[in-house]
Amino acid sequence: MKNKQAELVKRMSDKELLYHLHVSQLLFLLVAVVLAFFLFEGWNEFLLLLEWDIQEIFIIGSFVGIAVVLIDLFLMKYVPRHLMDDGGINEKMFQKRSVIHIFGLALLIASVEELLFRGVIQTHFGIWIASIVFAIMHIRYLHKWLLLVSVILLSFLLGFLYEWTENLLVTIWAHFIIDVLLALKIRSEYIKKTDNGEVSEEYEKRDE
Repeated sequence: MKNKQAELVKRMSDKELLYHLHVSQLLFLLVAVVLAFFLFEGWNEFLLLLEWDIQEIFIIGSFVGIAVVLIDLFLMKYVPRHLMDDGGINEKMFQKRSVIHIFGLALLIASVEELLFRGVIQTHFGIWIASIVFAIMHIRYLHKWLLLVSVILLSFLLGFLYEWTENLLVTIWAHFIIDVLLALKIRSEYIKKTDNGEVSEEYEKRDE
C-alpha cells in the first residue's frame, strides 16, 4: 500500500502525469469557486483578500519562501534519503520541464492551492481545518512521517503568514517561491546526471 502510488507514477508517461496534475488543479479551482460563491457575500468581499502591497508580497513572501527552501535543502542533505522520498513524483514532474514551464506550473499550483486552502477554507473555517485538509490532499506524504510533518508545518506557516498579513497574494508568492526553487533544483540535478551519463536508458524509455 505504501508504494502503490509510487508504482503508479512510475508507470505513467510524462504526458499522463502532467494531465493528472492539471486535472487535480482544475478540481481544486472548481471547489474553491463553488465554496467562495456560497461562503462570501460577494466577489468584492473575496477580492479584498488580494491586496497589491509590494513590500509584503515580494519582501515578506520571498523571505518566508526562501527560508522554507533552505530548510528543505538542509533536510535533503542531512536526513536519510528514504525519509524524504515521495516516490519520485516531484522528480518525474519537474526534471524534464523547461524553466518557463516550471515557472508556469509553480504559479498555477501556488495560486490554486492558496485560493482554496487559505483564501476560502482558512478564511471561513480557521487555520486548523485548512492545514489538516491541506495535508490530507497531499496523500503521497501520509505514509512518510517526516514529509507529513513537513507539509503540516508548511501549511501552518502559510496560514500564520496569511493571518498576519491578511493578504492572500503574500502566501501565493511564498508558495510559488518554494515550488519554483525546489523544482529548478530537481531540473538542475537531472541535467547534471544526464551530462555525466548517470541516467539509465531504461529510465529514459519509461518517459517516452
